[in-house]
Amino acid sequence: MQIADVKFFPKQSAQDIEARLSKTHAQLRRRALGIDETWFSTLERDAEWRDIMDQTGPNRMDQAKIVRRALRLVQLRELASGLSHLGHEDRKRLSSLQDGVTLTQLRNEHHADEIAARLHEEMPWMSRATEIAWNAMRESVREGKPALSLPPILLDGPPGIGKSHWARRLATLVGTPSELIDAASEPAGFSVAGSQRGWSTANPGRPLELILRERVGNPLIVIDEVDKTGDVRSDKGLSFALSNALLPLLEPLSARTWSCPYFRVRFDMRWITWVLTSNNRRTVPAPLLSRCRVICIPQLSGAHLAYFARREGAARGLPADTAEALADMLAGAQRGWDLRAAIKLIDGLVARENRPPLQ
Repeated sequence: MQIADVKFFPKQSAQDIEARLSKTHAQLRRRALGIDETWFSTLERDAEWRDIMDQTGPNRMDQAKIVRRALRLVQLRELASGLSHLGHEDRKRLSSLQDGVTLTQLRNEHHADEIAARLHEEMPWMSRATEIAWNAMRESVREGKPALSLPPILLDGPPGIGKSHWARRLATLVGTPSELIDAASEPAGFSVAGSQRGWSTANPGRPLELILRERVGNPLIVIDEVDKTGDVRSDKGLSFALSNALLPLLEPLSARTWSCPYFRVRFDMRWITWVLTSNNRRTVPAPLLSRCRVICIPQLSGAHLAYFARREGAARGLPADTAEALADMLAGAQRGWDLRAAIKLIDGLVARENRPPLQ
């Protein structure tokens, strides 16, 4: 599928086109003189061959016309390409889109069922998010869409419950690339939309860079801690807030003809799946909230932490009794524990199990 509003033409110089036009001109002349082209191609390059070439080759006037047409064709191709304003390096970067991009889609609705079941098995506390993703995946297959694309989702809940991990895991199971953008450390919209030339750090946005690198048109982009972003302004008062950069990409109609400020080329970005996370949805900009399906994830219970400890402990090779003891401890723990704390405990236990015996 083509997603860039540009055209790629064969790599031909004016001289290449001149040679092709001259060859065609001579062939037409030979045909008019009744010279069989197959017979002519078998001739040795002798006096007879040179005589025919002199008769059928372009004269000075014809050659001048061919040169003009070749130059004009090069100019028209340049204008039609939509790339005339770009330098060599940027054209080279966009050349990865010459054959279009692939779009990830599920095989059938049963495939969606399998992914949802796997997600729920790994993270049952994210059941509401998994259910919404499951329904969207089934709908995408049922409607025969060319690509899998979920509506924008905002996962709101306390830190350390696996919101970002759930999103990245969904991308892995679907088979599409993903990228995580930390809104707390990158509050300006440049990381999402890119920046115009003239800035010292001018570059395309990270979603577009991912598409160019992977040649997949429907990646999954995670915007982590979107509630931490603020209004970033230039010395002249211009706003570069991340939320402003996101808005046109969250709307399918505007995302379909989204204009990259770096390349100054339009791209079809409507197939991207956006997953935003927050710890407090009340501080998320209202325009973002209105464009997302908000899913509230509660604090992990002791049972959830114990379930995670058993699964992660087994996956990391902890002895069953050690993993069970950790699970029992977490099941009875007071509030305040999260996945990060549980992982630290598991890391310590794994390190102790793998410690070489003392001599």
